Amino acid sequence: MQEPKRKPVVYLISDSIGETAEFVVKAVASQFNSGHVDIKRTPFVTDPDTIMDVVEEAAQANGMIAYTLVLPELRQVIREESKKRDLITVDVMGPMMDAFGQLLGIDPHLEPGLVRRMDEEYFRRVAAIEFAVKYDDGKDPRGLLLADVVLIGVSRTSKTPLSMYLAHKRLKGANLPLVPEVEPPEELFWVPPNKVIGLTISPQQLNEIRQERLKALGLHAQANYANMERILEELEYAEAIMRKVGCPIFDVTNKAVEEVANKILQVIREEQHDG
Repeated sequence: MQEPKRKPVVYLISDSIGETAEFVVKAVASQFNSGHVDIKRTPFVTDPDTIMDVVEEAAQANGMIAYTLVLPELRQVIREESKKRDLITVDVMGPMMDAFGQLLGIDPHLEPGLVRRMDEEYFRRVAAIEFAVKYDDGKDPRGLLLADVVLIGVSRTSKTPLSMYLAHKRLKGANLPLVPEVEPPEELFWVPPNKVIGLTISPQQLNEIRQERLKALGLHAQANYANMERILEELEYAEAIMRKVGCPIFDVTNKAVEEVANKILQVIREEQHDG
């Protein structure tokens, strides 16, 4: 009985995971009936010795090599060694990088794995945004223990905008409004104080902000929400809670969200680094 003909093997060499090369090879193979080839991937290649081993194996198997390598010296090794063995090779990324260099007039970073790191950063940012929405305004106290940073303060001290800004910097933030009539959840006092940021503001500016808020909602500007006596009571209560927690306190009076957020980032990242 005649043995079935062995499928040709396409060897993939990559300095990262090798997904790009595999995607391209499969897309092309589909035009020739993809069942006619096998694919063997060698990821995270950083040295010539590994390349030599794959080239030798590909030559013995009478296969071909497709590669995604950003370092010119490694690409050169493949070209030279494959030429000696009369191997078919395809540089998947090289021509595109050369074309981009001509188009942009700059040199590439030549850092393996950049795409993967960019993808990871993107998904971390999305996760942080989802976290900020889920644990906004004290919706679920359990989020306080999961957060990278917890923002506390009276209403209209920019807690939500700050949480969203920090989320875009891949920091998971939860925020909690402090109201005299509502006891803070016990989880707040379980959070390490260096992860909590207290936000305060001048009574005059808070009064103006709240009056504008009431007008925007079509409500009477003299409501208790914007009453100066009530504002002073809230601020005093909030500062007492902040002292009890032992957290740093930032004054947001006349400050842009970006300015305050960058100070918070500095504090949290210093703590993470020290930790």
